[in-house]
Amino acid sequence: METTGTSLRVLTGLASETGRRARNEDFAAAVLEPPGRMTGVACAIADGMGGAKGGRVAAELCVRAVLDGYLGSSETRSVRRTAAHAVDSVNRWIHAQGRTDADLAGMGCTLTVAILRGRRLHVLHVGDTRLYRLRDGRLARLTVDHRLEGTTNILTRAVGIAESLRIDYASEDLAPHDRLLLVSDGVHGALNDRRLEETLALREGPDETARRLVQAALEAGSDDNVTALVVDVLELPAADVAGLSQEVEALPMREPPQAGESIDGFELQALIADGRYSRVFRARDSHGDASVLVKFPKPQALGAEASARAAFLRESWVASRVQNPFVGGVLDLPAGRRTSLYLVQPFYAGETLERRLSRSPPVSLDQGLDIAVKLTKAIASLHRAGVIHRDIKPENVILEPGGGLKLIDLGVARLPNLEAALPPDIPGTPSYMAPELFAGVAGDERSDIFALGVTLYAMFSGGRYPYGEIEPFTTPRHRRPAPLSAWRPDLPAWVETVLARAVAVDPAERFQDGFELAFELENGAIRGAPARRTRPSLYDRDPLRFWQVTALILLVLLVISLASR
Repeated sequence: METTGTSLRVLTGLASETGRRARNEDFAAAVLEPPGRMTGVACAIADGMGGAKGGRVAAELCVRAVLDGYLGSSETRSVRRTAAHAVDSVNRWIHAQGRTDADLAGMGCTLTVAILRGRRLHVLHVGDTRLYRLRDGRLARLTVDHRLEGTTNILTRAVGIAESLRIDYASEDLAPHDRLLLVSDGVHGALNDRRLEETLALREGPDETARRLVQAALEAGSDDNVTALVVDVLELPAADVAGLSQEVEALPMREPPQAGESIDGFELQALIADGRYSRVFRARDSHGDASVLVKFPKPQALGAEASARAAFLRESWVASRVQNPFVGGVLDLPAGRRTSLYLVQPFYAGETLERRLSRSPPVSLDQGLDIAVKLTKAIASLHRAGVIHRDIKPENVILEPGGGLKLIDLGVARLPNLEAALPPDIPGTPSYMAPELFAGVAGDERSDIFALGVTLYAMFSGGRYPYGEIEPFTTPRHRRPAPLSAWRPDLPAWVETVLARAVAVDPAERFQDGFELAFELENGAIRGAPARRTRPSLYDRDPLRFWQVTALILLVLLVISLASR
């Protein structure tokens, strides 16, 4: 079946066989967004459990409820929130039915959902059905089985077995010619990853590929139901920013002005920042007598006029999509007023977090947690809109006099849903960049979490970095982070634990989104940490001193040994 959604074109193929079982308790489906909407293509597979008719009922009900719930929701809501809500609802219903209806006792199912929206793949998963992706001839598994270690059929998580459900979520970039495979354990239990890769790489039609996989699993001795759903990505949608793009292209570039000049009724009063990518002024808007910030791009520094226009477009697009009290906005000017390319933003009174760290006293626990939670929620709102900030640091955080906060400077933000290709270089400030960015990875929610963790570490430690300061144009070696307690022994242990996870070298060990981190910050004191703080070892506090002391001890022992002879 070929489906098309806002220029997202895919081909799907499905095959399912009962095999040696008495009935087929697998269920899979793929559906297209309703006409005129932008919810994408949704696919799901479920494997029923519980025996009798309960397993099949649970599998079919789960798939239908999740797909219908997602496609029937508001397209302005995030994919994760919408789909997870649908899974949670059907989980509660299946759990209740399994406890009250004797015919459906013990009903439940595994579930894997793949949602293709824009230029992103969203995955929700629980149980031991699987999702694979074939790209450039290489197979990657995108889900992790929830099985009791050392067993092949005892699930630790599944839909319906408990009143509440913890479901895995992941988001990945899509690329043209990606091939996705959703399979039940009847298939992947009989065919190893090498066999799956070889079959998918034949590039037969999705229907033929699905049938070939199912038949191969049966021939390999599978004693379970066997189901395979294949999705071929033929074409990805173009970035839906036509209106903004036309406006940007129509505006001429100009050399950045100087303080004292007047541009389109904006009197440039003072130079606020003169960075690599832009020049920013505090200005008075003569049309409304309000204070604003005016940002002019520097095409020479960016290397090309196209890059400057792309940065302008990104920041304007984000401002039009993200409405959050902790994210800086962009003012919409009347048509015809702007005669050259620049951005106008509200002027936020206050000081940057960077400036606050340069003076005493140090940020207290209560003040720091208040800042941390607000900043984390700002980042979470960007991620929910599909925006990766990529330059989170104290310099881009404004602390307002009344306790407010604004995260600013989205000129280098990454918009995965709008990218036609990965950028040639990865922007950011080295000391705040996640380790994977130095290897050329474009950056995602987890790299933003790393930068946020470094920012919060710097806030509490008075401007220090967990891995030390990193000079530009160097490739750092991230080892063990310096313990926060070395600088702030007055802070509770749980704060250090949370920040250590945020700045973990391995992206998989970090918080996966801002909401998860915000929850930990808001509830850390309640959830608790060890009542006693373990004093960091000398090695953690001062590695050089540790080895000096060790060398001295060895020298003394050597002298004693020689003297005894």
